[in-house]
Amino acid sequence: MDASSGWFRAASPCRGWAGRLEGWLPMKHIDLARRIHAVSHLEGHFTLRSGLAATEYFDKYRFEGDPALLDEIAQRMAPLVPSGTEVLAGLEMGGIPVVTALGRHTGLPCAFVRKQAKPYGTCRLAEGAEVVGRRVLVVEDVVTSGGQIVLSTADLRGLGAQVHEALCVIDREQGGADALAARDIGLLSLLTAGDLRAAAA
Repeated sequence: MDASSGWFRAASPCRGWAGRLEGWLPMKHIDLARRIHAVSHLEGHFTLRSGLAATEYFDKYRFEGDPALLDEIAQRMAPLVPSGTEVLAGLEMGGIPVVTALGRHTGLPCAFVRKQAKPYGTCRLAEGAEVVGRRVLVVEDVVTSGGQIVLSTADLRGLGAQVHEALCVIDREQGGADALAARDIGLLSLLTAGDLRAAAA
């Protein structure tokens, strides 16, 4: 730590898109990372999506279900919203609570993007705010491969939305940023997996 600057050196360098100085985290972010890790890191016996067994699990819904913590996360994310953004689009389902909290701190209207449009009601893929012809920021909780953001961004662009970036709470640093860059989507993140590891050390 550089006491004079109040910044903490992360264990792994942060991506340039992360909206922070390369490889450095504000002390307030380290504190937030510790709190997210404490709430979401579980130990026990778990079956992962891949089918593999694990003794540790990161339950992202634990921090999303904590109103005070989620509100602070959204407050810290607000400065990362690109200038000119007109609509925040949260992805089903983890991105929905995050985008709602973020909308409160930015004052921007929110859209809620389904994985598939329902065959009843409005039959819309994107509920809430109108996205056609507007600059839309995709909001997600955790990014791993980036696959759902790629799919949802294609859907939003097909509706006429202008999507250039996605913003997440945590980038797991497992190829998501590169996959999104290949589709002309810049990934911004509040924290990375490396930040959580550094905070837990």
